[in-house]
Amino acid sequence: MSANVTPLGDKLLVRRLEAESKTAGGIVLPDSAKEKPKEGKVVALGSGKLLEDGSRSGFQVKKGDRILFASYAGTEVKLDGEEYLLMPEEDVLAIVKS
Repeated sequence: MSANVTPLGDKLLVRRLEAESKTAGGIVLPDSAKEKPKEGKVVALGSGKLLEDGSRSGFQVKKGDRILFASYAGTEVKLDGEEYLLMPEEDVLAIVKS
C-alpha cells in the first residue's frame, strides 16, 4: 500500500488511471496498443519545496486530486504489486474537475 511511502520535498506519488480499452469508434484495443494514460490520482504529497528562507512552499494539488501530467513525467515505481509515478509538482499540467 502507498501509505508506507512519503515523497520528499516537492514530489508527489501518483496512481496512473487505467488506459482506455476501446477507441471512440468501438474498436477493442489489445494491451500492446494501449497508450499509457497521462492522467492520474494524487496518492501522497511531500513536505513542499524548500525555499531560500528555510520555509516550505505549499502545493497547488492535494491528495485525491485527479491530474493531467506530461507524457514522460516522473519515475515509475512498483509498490506492493501496484505501479505508481513519483514526480515533482512542476510535471503536473492541470487538475481535472469532476
